[in-house]
Formats: sequence, structure tokens, C-alpha cells
Amino acid sequence: MDFQWDSEQQTFRRAVRDFLAAHLPQDWESLAHGPGSESQSAFAKKFCAQLAQAGLLVPHWPQRWGGRDADPWTAFILAEEMWAAGEPRGGQYMNVNWIGPTLMRYGSQDQQARYIPPMARGETIWCQGFSEPEAGSDLASLRTRAEKRGSSYRISGQKVWTSYAGHADTCFLLAKTAPGREGISIFLIPMRTPGVIVRQIPSLIGEGDIHEVFFDDAEVPGDALLGAEGQAWEIVRTALSLERVGIPRFALASRMLHRAVEKLEKAGRFGHGAVEQAARARAACEAARLYSYSIVDQRRHGTPVGPEASAARFATVMAERLVGEFVVEHVPEALSGGDSMLLAHHQRAIVAGIASGAAEIQLNLIATELLRLPREPR
Repeated sequence: MDFQWDSEQQTFRRAVRDFLAAHLPQDWESLAHGPGSESQSAFAKKFCAQLAQAGLLVPHWPQRWGGRDADPWTAFILAEEMWAAGEPRGGQYMNVNWIGPTLMRYGSQDQQARYIPPMARGETIWCQGFSEPEAGSDLASLRTRAEKRGSSYRISGQKVWTSYAGHADTCFLLAKTAPGREGISIFLIPMRTPGVIVRQIPSLIGEGDIHEVFFDDAEVPGDALLGAEGQAWEIVRTALSLERVGIPRFALASRMLHRAVEKLEKAGRFGHGAVEQAARARAACEAARLYSYSIVDQRRHGTPVGPEASAARFATVMAERLVGEFVVEHVPEALSGGDSMLLAHHQRAIVAGIASGAAEIQLNLIATELLRLPREPR
């Protein structure tokens, strides 16, 4: 493998960095705290519209949908630079990474025409209705139901931990249309639909970031169904494969580790124990980066990505945790108002092992699908 970026990739990375330097406001670091807040969400819509005008929001999408058919490396370079800066796209990274491409593959012509162009223009925010109070990463146990009534569906149930729901325009919702895992279906539901109720959940991870969403006999037309009834498992596996490696959290973790070390060095506090712990965290960030690169390389060559995506995801979780633990132990003052960016990373690191599928679920997938370990001792 060639570990050097080619000239085109280097030019693209510089273009993204130049754009960030020109468009991030002076108070950006304070805005980065609370990715779902009113102020950050308002900024993200303005910022993403500017990205779209510059051709930097969805360059990896097909030209017919506002992109320029760039390869997966372009998408990942873009994501790396955005995350290293504190992810100013806010919740729109979901549209860019996986919701848009999923609709391109499984959506009807009407769904594509309705939903994809606003994503490409940076005008819309989506949320994903997956987890429930009694069905977190175990999607097969979800209880939200969609009952067919004539030409429409009536949806009842509850979702929880729903990121950005308070500002989202549309929900990518999983609901049961029949018993069992084969009975899970996906609906594209406007959040203004009567019967959809959103409540913010106060948390340590940032203002306005997570919510619970109730569906009180919410009625949606039949064309809100994505794909066919019972096709959700196939669609979700495709979508999560894109999501799990499409979020290079290690880029922000690595930058924040360097930031914390610089603070310790200036204060004369970067001693023996801190050096060893920083080295372990730095190694974890590099491992996560290279593992993610291997997955991107598979996509670049058209190789199907399997459980390796879960391994790359878990490597990123470990990198986040080790950097977060380093900051808590050696620069705790940063988390009490001393440094907005270190606080923002700490908040995001808290959920690193939950977002995109719990870390324990990833370990189960690695054990059973990658290592082929038996489920029970023989």
C-alpha cells in the first residue's frame, strides 16, 4: 500500500483547510460545544450551504445529485478535516455520509427527487429513529409499529437518544410492519407530521444533542416507505457500514491529544506518567486511522466491506476513550471552562461507544463474523 497522498488528494485537502480558515468564525471553538444547540445548528445550516456552493459538501456523490463522482478517499479526506476542526457540519454529516447514498440506492424516484437535492444544497437536517427504551443496539427487539390502513400507515411507539431530532426536518425511522426481524421496515417521516412529539433529554454531552421522540398514531402516506416492507435489515446493514467508518472521530481525538500535551508542556507538567499515557493514546489514534484507511481502500477498489467495518469502528472507540481519559487525568481544568474544544471532544468521546452501534455489539460482530468464534463453549 502507498501511504503517500497523491497530488490531487493533497490539493483537495488544502482546499478544505483553506475553506475552513476562511469560513469558521472567530468564536467557532465556543460554538463547537453543543453540536445540537440552537446556535450550532443555525451555524451548520449556513456553513453547509457555503460548502455546497464551493463544491465541498458532497463531492463524492454522483454528478446527477450535485456531486462530482469523486472517489471514497475524497469523502474521507473531507470528513477528516471537518472532524479535526470540530465538525462544523453538525448533524448534516449524516446526510452526506450515509442517508443520501442510501436513498440513492433504495429510494423511489419520487423520494430521491424530494429529499436528495436539499441535502446536496446543505439545507436540511435528518435524524435516525433507531434506538428505543427497551431496544438499543438490538434493533430486532424494537416495538414501534406501523400498521397499514388503506393507502397509509399509522405509526405508534417511542425512540430515544435521537441525535438532532429537535432541529431535524425528516426522520429515517425503523418500525415493525410484521413480527420478527424480517418484519422491520423503514419510513421517511417529516418531523412536522401530526402525532410526532420531540422532547429534549438533558445530558452531559452537549446542549440539544439527544432527544426522545414519540409517535402517537402518526399517519404517513404509503410512499413514506423506503424500499419494501421487511427490507429494513438489508438497508440498515448497508447504511451502518457507511456510517461506522464514515465518521473519523480519531481526527479530532488526535488533534485534542496534541492540544492537551502542549498545555502540559507549557506548564512544565508533561512528566513520565503523562508521557506514557499520551503515547498509548497516540498509538490508538494511529491504529484507528490506518484501520479506517484499509476500509476506505476496500471501497475504493469495489471490495465488499464486511465485519472489518466493526473492527475499525471499535478501534476508533478505543482511541476516543484513551484520549478522553488522558485529558481527564492530566488536564481536568480544561473540562470546567478552561478549553472549549477539549470540552467539546470530551462530550463527544462519552458517546463514542454508543453512537453508530454500541461498542459491545461491535465486539460481538467481530467475534462471530470476523474471527468466526463459536457463540458457546464446546
